[in-house]
Amino acid sequence: MSYVAAVDHLHGLGQELASPAPRRKFDLAHMRALAAALGDPQKRFPAVLIAGTNGKGSTAATLASICAAAGLRTALYTSPHLSRVTERIRTAEPAETIDEAEGAFALQEIPEEEFARLYFLVDETAQRLVADGELPHAPSFFESLTALAFLYFAERKVEIAILEVGLGGRLDATNIVDPMISVITDIALDHQEYLGETIAEIAREKAGILRPHGTLVTLPQHVEANQSIGGAALALDVHVIDAAEFLPGRSIAHGLVEQAAKAPLQPNTYEILLDGERLHVRSPLAGEHQRRNIALAIAAAAGLRNNKGYNITNAAIEGGIADTSWPGRLEYLPPDLLLDVAHNPAGAWALRAAIATLPEERPRTLIFSCLRDKDLTEMARILFPLFDANAGRPRDHILFTLIDNPRAASIEDLLKSARALEIPAHTAANSAEALTLARSLTPAGGLIVATGSIYLVGAVREAVVEP
Repeated sequence: MSYVAAVDHLHGLGQELASPAPRRKFDLAHMRALAAALGDPQKRFPAVLIAGTNGKGSTAATLASICAAAGLRTALYTSPHLSRVTERIRTAEPAETIDEAEGAFALQEIPEEEFARLYFLVDETAQRLVADGELPHAPSFFESLTALAFLYFAERKVEIAILEVGLGGRLDATNIVDPMISVITDIALDHQEYLGETIAEIAREKAGILRPHGTLVTLPQHVEANQSIGGAALALDVHVIDAAEFLPGRSIAHGLVEQAAKAPLQPNTYEILLDGERLHVRSPLAGEHQRRNIALAIAAAAGLRNNKGYNITNAAIEGGIADTSWPGRLEYLPPDLLLDVAHNPAGAWALRAAIATLPEERPRTLIFSCLRDKDLTEMARILFPLFDANAGRPRDHILFTLIDNPRAASIEDLLKSARALEIPAHTAANSAEALTLARSLTPAGGLIVATGSIYLVGAVREAVVEP
């Protein structure tokens, strides 16, 4: 069967959070039954599991790049994807097995033919389990992809897999692994209908990736999150690594941090101390908020080195950080396009912080769309005033468009959010039309900002970046 057929069949399973389909009840017993029928591939490689609301993808990408730079056969599993589903499943291979031009141990997407082969193996296995009454229904989109990724990583004999949790933690399909290290990034309100109505409740779900006597890497954050995570760690006798010591400090990096603060869309550049030695951080990921994610990745790498026996040198950490690729996160595409996947209020605040430091006189146009289960009202309050043509920015524009997703917010809902703030807005039928219209509306030297959903950013990016 072909890759196209595999992807078509996969999408036919439906997204877990899509509506009006019935709300899916998550149960790790189902994922464990599927994995067992496939030979329990998740038991054949060591893993780091990363949960959180914001920053977990950036942290995972940075840590995987560090491990690859250390010469480890590394796997990376992330979600969702920008353009291709194969982006979610990557491995770093020895130099002789990849294009020499790409460099040794570069993270590569799973080949399409391998994706198709493993997808239909997972699907056939699942169908047999359903027919035999061992599964109540076919696995979901994410469960199928996770099983496929675990099979691929096991076949590649990876030395370490960096796994980004999809939703929550406790009941997420990735949580059938037994992680060497669990990482929890910043937690905010999102997916409340599944994870809980408060920061404390959501944090408890995220803390479900902890194991008795395991290792946790995290940072101090919202007090309710700290209390929930700390309580779970104490109950499980978990060793906690505080990544705060790897944030840039004025004692070492004052001048470099000040320089970066003046140009937030430039790479993060500063120095820290790691095991008594200076470590030069040169990350292509822009935005001050990324320093927290970089610190988490460094702390996890140090934990792998000091507690788990991995040979990860400071040079590998520096090189891995510098080589990190994580598109669509404050990504500037010359001459006029800034992409950011800010998909919830916390992400919108991080984007606002970056935009607010740009030259005030520079005109800007916002292309925005989001999913209907997101907090559109709050995101509008955070972002739309920065583009308000009626409030001192006459050359600015806001442009709404539809995204190709069953959970997409309607144009009418988007317009209603702008009208509530008395901010004018235009509309376009799709992302390609939106980009064309934005470029016609934006004065020379202006900036176009596309944000609100990873699905919008992926579509806009695909329109301007060579495949």
